[in-house]
Amino acid sequence: MKANRTLLQMKYARIIPLFAEKVGINTKQALDFFYHSVEYQLLREGVSDLHCMDEDYIAEDLADEWREKIQAMKKEEIVRVEGTGHKVRWSLVDK
Repeated sequence: MKANRTLLQMKYARIIPLFAEKVGINTKQALDFFYHSVEYQLLREGVSDLHCMDEDYIAEDLADEWREKIQAMKKEEIVRVEGTGHKVRWSLVDK
């Protein structure tokens, strides 16, 4: 079921500050992450009536997605190759 676009926008406006507070980032960062998140895609497409869920529940799902992304980023490092000035991305985990 698709939700009314205006109602979804109002819901986003309530979710983003909750999410920002949960993960300790500012609203602008939260907004940027939200619009690139899986949760946003699911809400926008009306998957599983996620738009019917409580804002705090959705903000917590976003926080989980944020934590997973942070963990994945911690597993990678950017290393400067000696003498070349180029950056190389490599993973700390075995493939």
